Amino acid sequence: MASTVPYRPKAGEIPTSPGVYRFRDAERRVLYVGKAKNLRARLSNYFAPLHTLHERTRRMVTTAASVEWTVVRSDVEALQLEITWINEWKPPFNVRFKDDKSYPYLVVTLADEAPRAMVSRKRGIPGARYFGPYPKVWAVSETLEILTKLFPIRTCKDSDYRRAMASGKPCFAGQIGRCFGPCSGKVTIEEHRRNVDRFVAFMQNQDTAILGDLEREMREAAAAQDYETAARRRDQLQAAREFFEKSAMVLGEKVDLDVFGIDHDELQAAVQMFAVRGGRVRGVRSWTVDKELDVPLGELVDVVLQNAYADELRPPGEVVVPVLPDDAEAVEAWLGEHAGRKVRLRAAQRGDKAALLATAEQNAKQNLMLYKTRRSADFTTRSRALEDIQEALGMADAPLRIECYDVSHLSGTNIVASMVVFEDGLPRKDEYRRFTIPNSSDDTDSIHQVLTRRLAYLRDPDRAEESASGATGEQGLIVAGPPASDPSADPEAPGASADAEPEAPVVESTRRKKFAYPPNLLVVDGGQPQVAAAARALRESGVQGIFLCGIAKRLEEIWTPESDYPVILPRNSDALFLFQRIRDEAHRFAITHQRQRRKRDISTVLAEIPGLGPARVKELLRHFGSVARLKGASPEEIAEVKGIGPVLAETVHGHLQSVGAPASR
Repeated sequence: MASTVPYRPKAGEIPTSPGVYRFRDAERRVLYVGKAKNLRARLSNYFAPLHTLHERTRRMVTTAASVEWTVVRSDVEALQLEITWINEWKPPFNVRFKDDKSYPYLVVTLADEAPRAMVSRKRGIPGARYFGPYPKVWAVSETLEILTKLFPIRTCKDSDYRRAMASGKPCFAGQIGRCFGPCSGKVTIEEHRRNVDRFVAFMQNQDTAILGDLEREMREAAAAQDYETAARRRDQLQAAREFFEKSAMVLGEKVDLDVFGIDHDELQAAVQMFAVRGGRVRGVRSWTVDKELDVPLGELVDVVLQNAYADELRPPGEVVVPVLPDDAEAVEAWLGEHAGRKVRLRAAQRGDKAALLATAEQNAKQNLMLYKTRRSADFTTRSRALEDIQEALGMADAPLRIECYDVSHLSGTNIVASMVVFEDGLPRKDEYRRFTIPNSSDDTDSIHQVLTRRLAYLRDPDRAEESASGATGEQGLIVAGPPASDPSADPEAPGASADAEPEAPVVESTRRKKFAYPPNLLVVDGGQPQVAAAARALRESGVQGIFLCGIAKRLEEIWTPESDYPVILPRNSDALFLFQRIRDEAHRFAITHQRQRRKRDISTVLAEIPGLGPARVKELLRHFGSVARLKGASPEEIAEVKGIGPVLAETVHGHLQSVGAPASR
């Protein structure tokens, strides 16, 4: 492999000024656009020896045929030019967030003779003022209905307005009391414009002082026996109270800010935005994206803000993000220019804003999980993923049954492994298995042991037949759970040998022959060493017709036996997505089993101590947090726990010192 790409600029050619750079392929198509405070320092990262680059970055620079740059005067100009070029060329290696839906807005058409308030998903109406976005159409429609009671303005269509103004007859909406513009015949154009200004001012500030003003005006009108005015103010006061009650106060009444929560992995990212106005969450927005390059969180924040405020949406005075980007000052200046005022960019660390940020991040995490679930549930997508795996690995047939293995341990102790099964791209949880590994030198040895034991059941069909009845094979490997009606046969019960259990009990009458079905593809979590160990187990078993690969988490690359280079799947491919989901499921299953065993071991150690019942064991663990901390405590410290006297404390201390209590972290 060449040390670097042939189009690398000569030393000294790249300026040290701020600027924007572009990578192009042989057809002059722009592949990637980036900005830099120092072009020479940034571009030198791309021209490092190829073997030191991230796999996705290496693919981008080797796909490109040239690089060019444009020098600008400041970081802010670089940011603006980068946004312009990304929107113009839409480079495939740049992260481009897209809304998972078209969100509704409350729109006021200020450029019209008689501005109209309406609900719209369309952006870019000339001279219009946008408020939102709102999560649902009914939410913004409900808000508009309340606000038109408070600030009566026009809501009818433009065609109805022109017809009414030309004929002198009120528009239809005005006739039924749903429109309050000049077309209703109740106000002049000038009076209506003043109502529109009040409407817009209220939506900007959402000042609760209006409640006191309306109540005062209502009482004054009632005292003057102007009961019609008093009734109108009463209805407006009720509408204002209803408006403020629609959303709970999360921050101070004067606080306006946008909060961005981000959750991402190597392949995808999700963003949740909360628009807080007047201390209340007035709008939400979310994005999901498939990433082509694995960018750090700070760079993702930069991209998110560019996408969020690239159109008419104006930022408030404060924007809260998980971490500050490297060019935070330039981003603040760009946001301020876009908003027409100073904008502060901050990363909340504590307090109410940090709590709101945590909520936004939790929502982003849920959105990402939902995005993955919906994507994997689609039949066409699954079929395409299996076909892509077949083609990428050179398999004769699509891998309709895939088994994935992962090893989990706690600092080299409590070693367990998991086996998950996917058929037709969907999990078969009744065929999941967990393994306990008594002795192992490292992860590769653990993988070898587990696959050796699993493949033995393909060599010997009789063992698979026995396993369907819950029989125990050699090395104490239980290959199926007990019947649901036989709790005494629980493999997790004390004294049972529970090397492998299904995730859920399987009724005897409906059992398939466990371990009897050979997989088309074996997947291990890891790179070349783990794949080599699995290949050795496969050779020793003598089983033929099973393809093997491993997925390395750091670069999401697929390794096959006896290959010096990994298989690199496209970053947004369904095949890589399926590999990732299978690997993550195996990891989850292994971690769950490891934690369950550790918890059971801790309880067993304490239960052996005379005088300690379940309630006192629970109280000790709650107080100290782990057996390791309890073991390091003095008898006096143990005696401070509720229900533990000095004598029992001495007993507990002496017992833990005489036995090897398991460490718990």
